[in-house]
Parts: sequence; structure tokens; C-alpha cells
Amino acid sequence: MAVMIKKIGVIGSGQMGNGIAHVSALAGFDVVMNDLSSDRLKSGMATINGNLSRQVAKKAITDDARKAALDRIVPSESMDSLADCDLVIESAVEKEDVKRKIFQEVCTLLKPSAIVASNTSSISITRLAASTDRPERFIGIHFMNPVPLMELVELIRGIATDDATFDTAREFVTKLGKQVAVSEDFPAFIVNRILLPMINEAIYTLYEGVGNVEAIDAAMKLGAHHPMGPLELADFIGLDTCLSIMQVLHEGLADSKYRPCPLLVKYVEAGWLGRKTQRGFYDYRGDKPVPTR
Repeated sequence: MAVMIKKIGVIGSGQMGNGIAHVSALAGFDVVMNDLSSDRLKSGMATINGNLSRQVAKKAITDDARKAALDRIVPSESMDSLADCDLVIESAVEKEDVKRKIFQEVCTLLKPSAIVASNTSSISITRLAASTDRPERFIGIHFMNPVPLMELVELIRGIATDDATFDTAREFVTKLGKQVAVSEDFPAFIVNRILLPMINEAIYTLYEGVGNVEAIDAAMKLGAHHPMGPLELADFIGLDTCLSIMQVLHEGLADSKYRPCPLLVKYVEAGWLGRKTQRGFYDYRGDKPVPTR
């Protein structure tokens, strides 16, 4: 039997965390958005308000709905504020050790009936669940970026995830107006198992001099009708996140075809992570993006 979900906790107020808070509040759930930094929380709330305002301008929602959604979100620097949540979704950086530490801390604060989920885009749900006190009540709920616009959510069961947890998660996602794709617990799941090797191959194409940044992106936009070129998309996702996912694929599947391109590694080592640092395969510091190669 599915559990009744009324209050959502979101750990992380970055682009994924504030997006999850946004759609949850808009769907009528009370939300606690937790982060270590008050500045990040302020930025996250500002982003939510800006995105809600754009929905109002497009007549997708009313201004009253925008105000009501904002009123349902409580930003908090303390994990104690998550204690009475029915579902807590972790949306921290894509590093397994960081996520494990978060789960070990938050599980001591939650009520026994609370479900814990990870928004991980690639890491084993079974392994993450094993770091908690409730593996049967742990599940992967992987939202796509940007969360308010993307229709799909992947649901991933760990080996111990029980039916009630899965049914509750599916019902929650459906109430958000999203479509569910169920994935087995394999490295990178469905979307990123297909998408990230394509991006990595585009980076190899650049690395090997087959084409420059503009040519590669134009080829895929005009030749395959992709809405964004793969290098532009990599910058949007974050090159550090792309590298983390490729490393998970390479290590988890032990196949050389998933080896991260050395150029991707070099960009990450340089701190050129894409849009969030203003430089990646494009330089975003001017009036319009300029290719860096």
C-alpha cells in the first residue's frame, strides 16, 4: 500500500534541487529546501521565483499559483527541519561519498516511515541504500534538467526497495504531472546510459580534430534535429557532472568504450565546467557564447 505523501524535503538548492522544490510546491506539496549555505538558498529561491514568473508570463500558471507555491517552500540551513518530512529527495553533487555522508546524517533525524530518495543520475541505488537505515524505503527518483520543463522522471529500485515505496514514488511523480520511465539499477540508468556516451564521443570528435565546437554542434542540431548541440548540452549539464557519469559507466561496466575523453578531463581539471563557471566548450562571459576551441 502506497504511503501518503504531504511534505517533501529536498537536500540541495542548486539547479536540480530548486527545480524539484519548484514542481513539488506547484503540485501542492509542502516543501523544505535544505542547503548548507544561506546564499545558495537565497539564490535557489530567486531562481524558483524567476522560473514561476516565466510560467505566469506564458500563461501556464496564474500569479496566485506562483505566490501559493512560493509560500509552500521553506528554505532551511538545518537538516533538523527535515524531521517531519514524508519523502526526502537528495540532490547534491554527483559524488557517491558526499551522498553517503548526507544519507547517514539525515536518516538519524527522520521518522521511521519516511521514504528517502536520491536524484542521482548514475550511481547505484542499491549501494546508496546500503548506507541508510532503511534500504527497503529507499529509491532513485531521477529528474531531468531543467526540472520544470522536462516531462520525464526515471524511477530506479534498489535490490531492497519494497513495493510500497515504489508505488508511493510513482504516485508522487504522477502528481507532479511527469511521466515515469522505470529503469533497472544499472550504471547511469536509461537516459544517461545513452546520452553521455554520445556527448563523450562528441568531445572525442573535437579532441581528434574532426571538427571544431561550432561544426560539431551545428552538425547535430541541423543534421539530427537535436535542440542543442552535444557540446552546448555538456556545458549546460556541467562538465564535472558529465565526467562523473562517464567514470561511473567506465568503472561499473568495465568497457573501454566508456573511457572519458582526455579533453573532458582536462577541462574539468582547469575548472572550466560549463555555464556554471562561465567557461566550458563555450566562453559565456561576453554578450554571446564564444567557442573555446
